[in-house]
Amino acid sequence: MKRGHDLTGLMKFATRPEWADDLHDALDDHLGPVLTQFDIDSDELPGIIGDHWAMTLWGCAFEDLVTRVFEPDGRNIVDEYLKRRGWNEAGPNKLYMRALKTSVMSVYEVSAIEPGVGFLARDLIRGGDPVQVRERTASRTLGPWDRIGVRIIPVSGHRILAGGLLSFTAEATSALLEALRLGQGKRGPRAKLVIDDDQLRDLAPLISMVWLFDILPRMLEPVAIPTLHNADGEEVVFHRVRFPFTRGTTQALIGDRLDTVPALQRETSHFWNWLGTRTKQGKKGTGQMAWGVSMEDGTPVLGNLELKGRALILSVTSAERAERGVALVTQALGALVGTPLTEIETIEQAMAARQEGRTVSEPAPDIPVEVATPLVQGMLDRQYRTLLDEPVPMLGDKTPRQCAGSKAGRDQLATWLKHLENLSGRHADIDDPMATYDFGWIWQELGIEELRR
Repeated sequence: MKRGHDLTGLMKFATRPEWADDLHDALDDHLGPVLTQFDIDSDELPGIIGDHWAMTLWGCAFEDLVTRVFEPDGRNIVDEYLKRRGWNEAGPNKLYMRALKTSVMSVYEVSAIEPGVGFLARDLIRGGDPVQVRERTASRTLGPWDRIGVRIIPVSGHRILAGGLLSFTAEATSALLEALRLGQGKRGPRAKLVIDDDQLRDLAPLISMVWLFDILPRMLEPVAIPTLHNADGEEVVFHRVRFPFTRGTTQALIGDRLDTVPALQRETSHFWNWLGTRTKQGKKGTGQMAWGVSMEDGTPVLGNLELKGRALILSVTSAERAERGVALVTQALGALVGTPLTEIETIEQAMAARQEGRTVSEPAPDIPVEVATPLVQGMLDRQYRTLLDEPVPMLGDKTPRQCAGSKAGRDQLATWLKHLENLSGRHADIDDPMATYDFGWIWQELGIEELRR
């Protein structure tokens, strides 16, 4: 007898001749219009969006089939399956199938995440207060204010997620809500939707289609990564230079010598920041996308030095800094180290490695978390405090403080801050300084804490 929420038997039942056409129709409802628009065959889809998302879409269509009632005799696949094969299913599994039968798919905004436990989910289509969801797996990967298309099912006194879960971008969410408002003759971006469960149940294919319409163009024509520059205007290319110790050299000897270099500031027993010169206030920008880290007083961090085993590792973000850093270390250490070996990684390579869960060369600055956290979060504090009094395009070129003066502006602020928190929280490492940054003070500063839900 099957246990848990195993739908294997029901899925196999859906392929029987009496249900195969209905399953095909459900899949066509969810995928057909999009595949036709992009001139893609269904068997090509996994190769474009990946097997995981292709199977997730299949699951969304299957769950939709589970909710459908076919007239004139009121036929439903769950009812038929349990009548014929229910003897082979455990009680909890039958309860789950019956709950899935009456479920609806919607798009939810996630907050108050407890990894391994659950989170709060606010229905963006039907509105209302957030509800508590028990979910061990997804709660470990979701970030604050993520949007998910999914079915939330009440089972045994708890709310749990069904299997088909689609990660929605802010753009896809807005497109879906706008389409629903237009369908009800409402044009205002904040007009309240009035949709009951029966209507929402029929909209499940639309949710899948909007998600697929959003992701396919990016998969077919990936957006080029813009050139990123550091604070000195140099193109960001991660360099990791390894200086091997020569015979008789110890970490203590290296550390003592590094402490004599004015540009190096020791942070731990084995880690130094290589500091630059503070720039004057009012210096004009370069017009390029800039990236960098600075100390609390604004002094730029040019790179880092770390003792690892019998080597000293220099990590910097450009070829120019690597050249200057090698000269600095060579002059300071002389015969204590051998010929340096350099590993190079571009932004594209770093992103690809991260997406695949690889850390091949780890050329990016390998800063200990206890050092990186105050540096990065101090920089973010200064950046966001300045931003509160500057025009923000996402706020209609008004400053956050200006927006805080009206109800419509406060709603815009909440959306903007959720967007910032969501971007900041998208880190595989939960201890990353960006992921652990607390935006709470900004909500309080602007007087909109009650909207952080």
